[in-house]
Amino acid sequence: MAKYDVLALGDYYIDYIFTGLPSFPELGKEVFSQQFAAVPGGTYNAVIAMHRLGVKVGWAGDFGNDEFSKQVMAAARQEGLDCSLFEVHKQALRKITVSASFADDRAFISYCDPDPALPAGLKRLPTTSARVLFLPGLYTGDLLEVGSRLVKLKGMKLVMDGNSSHATLAETPGLEKVLRLADVFMPNAREARRITGLDDLEGALRRLGEFCRLVVVKDGANGSYACQNQTITYARGMKVEPVDTTGAGDCFDAGFITAWLEGKPMALCLKWGNVVGALSTTALGGTGRVITRNEVETCLKNWEG
Repeated sequence: MAKYDVLALGDYYIDYIFTGLPSFPELGKEVFSQQFAAVPGGTYNAVIAMHRLGVKVGWAGDFGNDEFSKQVMAAARQEGLDCSLFEVHKQALRKITVSASFADDRAFISYCDPDPALPAGLKRLPTTSARVLFLPGLYTGDLLEVGSRLVKLKGMKLVMDGNSSHATLAETPGLEKVLRLADVFMPNAREARRITGLDDLEGALRRLGEFCRLVVVKDGANGSYACQNQTITYARGMKVEPVDTTGAGDCFDAGFITAWLEGKPMALCLKWGNVVGALSTTALGGTGRVITRNEVETCLKNWEG
């Protein structure tokens, strides 16, 4: 049975990133960006960031016979990632996002071909062992419940990002149950406020903490927060000159999980996330900047004085 520190389940994307825009695009008006990149994204961001930090990570991802899938698989192999859990289908499986990126936020347009009936994650989970199962988004539904039972039987921790555009406690059936399944839930501040319906971030943290034993909220340059047993820990953000924030949350996840797996104190786990997330914004795409363990440790030492 294959053994990893982290088993990641989730989709790849190809990110088309436009930055240095003079204004937000409008109907009937053409704008030109100063920089452009077409780079792997989605689950790739967190997986590669963890891999570069020395985490043994496996990615059970679905790919097709299209050029977008081939580009991401080639990039993963070039990074030296263990690609044995990839599931390659004899059909197109295109996952594309166009990002209009600004210094403090971005807007997306995405397209996805239909998912396979049996995703790679469920196919690989029975024959794979890991300390952590990482889901890069907020998932609901029967497949999650089935998979979570197997995760618990294997003694794995379930870590779930909060990436979602619509889920709320008030209107999404079964969301409370999903949050109770997670050992760690990691939304950003906007997602935490939307999910709970609370504008006050501390209130949103505590509300989510009623369902999940550890909630970690990413607030960009403002820093990050953790709520564990209704105790809140805060770590300030690291100042950088951002080029592109695409994938910064994924990279925060990678830094936090790396430190959390090593049993570091909660405040230090947050700082690891803050550093990796901040450094990722200094280049185009979530993994355009190569971030190593030595660099993170050096940044933490200098940043803390």
